[in-house]
Amino acid sequence: MNSKNYPPAVDPEIPDVRATGRQSGGMFRPFLIIIGVGVLIATLFTAWTEPGLLPNALSARLSNAMQTPTLPAGYPTATTRATPRIGIVAGHSGNDSGAVCPEALGSIREVDINLSIATLVRKNLLDLGYDVDLLAEFDSRLNGYQATALVSIHADSCDYIEGATGYKVAAAASTLYPEQASRLTNCIQTRYAQITSLQLHPGSVTLDMTDYHAFSEIDSFTPAAIIEVGFMNLDRQILTQQPELLAQGVTSGILCFIRNEDVNAQPTQIP
Repeated sequence: MNSKNYPPAVDPEIPDVRATGRQSGGMFRPFLIIIGVGVLIATLFTAWTEPGLLPNALSARLSNAMQTPTLPAGYPTATTRATPRIGIVAGHSGNDSGAVCPEALGSIREVDINLSIATLVRKNLLDLGYDVDLLAEFDSRLNGYQATALVSIHADSCDYIEGATGYKVAAAASTLYPEQASRLTNCIQTRYAQITSLQLHPGSVTLDMTDYHAFSEIDSFTPAAIIEVGFMNLDRQILTQQPELLAQGVTSGILCFIRNEDVNAQPTQIP
C-alpha cells in the first residue's frame, strides 16, 4: 500500500462547502457588523433624544422602523376560548302541567315552578357572561345538543308522603363519561344544599330520573343531570315563595362544575 498522502477527492460538480462557508463568512461579516451597529445607534439616538429635536420626517421613519410589524391579512392568529354553553330544561314546559296540587293547596302546577326557577337560573348565568339555552321538555334542539352542561329542572309530587321533603339529583344510568356526570351531580347536590338548606332525600331517585329521555337525545359528550328541587306538598312554601333562592342553588352547582371548583368549598357568591 502506498503511504503517500493525497488530497481528498473532490467532485468538481459539488461545491466545497467548507471553503465556500469560509469565504462568504469572511466577505460579509464586516458588512453585517456595520448594519448591526447602525441599528443600535439609531435605537439609542431615538430613545435618548427629546421630542421635537429631530426633524419630523426622520423621527417618524425611526419610530416606524422600531415598531412591531403588522401581520398580513389572513395570517393565523391566536384564537380565544369559546364561551361555555349551558342548557337548562324547564321540566314539562311546552308539553304538560306535570304534577298538580289539589285545590285546597292552591292548585299549584309543577310546570310553573320549574319554569320560574329555570328562567331565573338562565338569567343568573347570562349575567355572568355564559351562553344559555332555555329548553322545553321535548325541545327539538335537544337532539344532538352540545354544551358544557345540561340540567333539567323538575319538582316532586304534591301527594302527602310522611317525611317527603328535600331534593334529589341524578345523572344518566348509562353514560360514556361517568366521571363527568358524577362531578356535575355532586356539584349540584352539594351547592344546592349549602344555599337552600334543603336536605337530600335519600333513596328516592327513580328510573324516570336515571332514564330521563333527554339523556339519550343529547350529544354523548354533553354532561347532564336532572334535579327534583323539592316536594310540592311539604316544601310548597319555599318552592312558591323563594324561587330565587332555589335558582341560586342550581346556578351555584353549575358554576362549581364548569369552573372546576372544589365541591366541598363554600359556594361562590352570585351577584
